[in-house]
Amino acid sequence: MIELVGFDADDTLWHSEPYFQQAHAAFENILGRYIDLADARVHERLLATERRNIKLFGYGAKGMTLSLIETAIELTDARIGGADIGALLELGKAVLTHPVELLPGVRAAVEAVARSHRVVLITKGDLFHQEAKVRQSGLADLFHRIEIVSEKDPATYARLFEEFALPAERFAMVGNSLRSDIAPVLALGGCGVHVPYAITWALEAEHQADLGSARLRVVESLAGVPGAIAELSGSC
Repeated sequence: MIELVGFDADDTLWHSEPYFQQAHAAFENILGRYIDLADARVHERLLATERRNIKLFGYGAKGMTLSLIETAIELTDARIGGADIGALLELGKAVLTHPVELLPGVRAAVEAVARSHRVVLITKGDLFHQEAKVRQSGLADLFHRIEIVSEKDPATYARLFEEFALPAERFAMVGNSLRSDIAPVLALGGCGVHVPYAITWALEAEHQADLGSARLRVVESLAGVPGAIAELSGSC
């Protein structure tokens, strides 16, 4: 029987990745003044820099901004001008200050699950930015607890289960990312509800989730989450 349900935030409860994608597109427009974008394989180089920097800067807009600047300096052999470095900083600030836009049916879905289960919010990224988005979302009152973590991996979820005094098999995680929301929980013996989002960051697309697991449900939208949790409650 599932006792506790965790909800991811970014691209599960509200839109996030489109703002990062817009920043990446603007970044390429700026670099196009200095280099041949196709020849430089800008997307691949930026992704490699972001992957390398996660351990230093973590996830989120601030780490992305530093990676944009580092990649720009490398690809232009430090020829990029100060004004364009400033423009890259503004791209990061725009991501940090964008309005929170909830996905359709968020409150109704969380409230429906909360009628029969305790619910918690588990999100990763920059602490200040995530706290601001939670405040602006107007959803904080729905959750028994809010956890902002630096990474979502088996070790993090195991720590949370210990703090919740709850075995993994009585927990279900709802989220858009197979890598961060689903795979680690399934690996520990918990359940998952995957709610795919239209856009996935390349690093989040890398996963080892067992898509055939009886402890996994896939729904098209948040409206399907309460039913999926009810099904899993009888099988997990």
